[in-house]
Amino acid sequence: MRTTIPADGLPMPDLWKAPLDRPLVIAHRGGAALAAENTIAAIRAAEAAGADAIETDIRATSDGALVCVHDADLLRLCNNPRAVADLDLTELRQVLPGVMTLAEALGATGTIGILLDFKLADESALLDVIDEIERSPVSRNALLGLRSLPLICAARSRSHLPILAFLDSEDLIDDAVAAGANWFRLWQGWTSRDSVSAVQGAGMHAAIMVGQPRSVPLPEYPPFPVGVVDAAGLARIAQTRPDAILLDDPRLLRAPASPVAL
Repeated sequence: MRTTIPADGLPMPDLWKAPLDRPLVIAHRGGAALAAENTIAAIRAAEAAGADAIETDIRATSDGALVCVHDADLLRLCNNPRAVADLDLTELRQVLPGVMTLAEALGATGTIGILLDFKLADESALLDVIDEIERSPVSRNALLGLRSLPLICAARSRSHLPILAFLDSEDLIDDAVAAGANWFRLWQGWTSRDSVSAVQGAGMHAAIMVGQPRSVPLPEYPPFPVGVVDAAGLARIAQTRPDAILLDDPRLLRAPASPVAL
């Protein structure tokens, strides 16, 4: 059990090590349907909406600040083509005022969980992220999302933090377990009872990411951008019995009429 005690005085379960008897509700990009993505406002709105956790993204600025930005550049967010890695933190905040640092994101989550999607390939930056998480008073609420087997191995050799494997194929389930992952991301288009069972049977928890994995829609995936899903899609996901669902709007899973029994 966590040592964190929420306002009602009851201890919270450790969401990442022992999920609830329903899918965890993870607000993608902090809760991108509720406020500007990856901002403190989105995190607070997601918590108020009943999310169990939020997901945010980690990149580094030119002066080494760890910041929560999804894209490598700022074109989509503010019509600025410059790369996050080419700006220092002061410059980044001039063009993207709501940007959070990793420390600010950890501090804003309160008692809910936080999934940190590490977008870099740099092992030294990963170790900096791990050090910052482990120094945080909410470190027990954190799940580290990694995008390669070498990074999963590097993190596991350094830390006991739970790890989610953001890998490109469901064929890598066994490799993810061997590298030290505790969770495995399945895209909605991959999701079936068999694929979820394969993840769970390997000893990991299955997290479903709704929507398209690419900017160009593919016919085998649902016709929505990443993070967006409809009631029919949620009902099909529920039938596969996953451990968590990532989506932009946590209200879809917390509403009384939700197709997923929460």
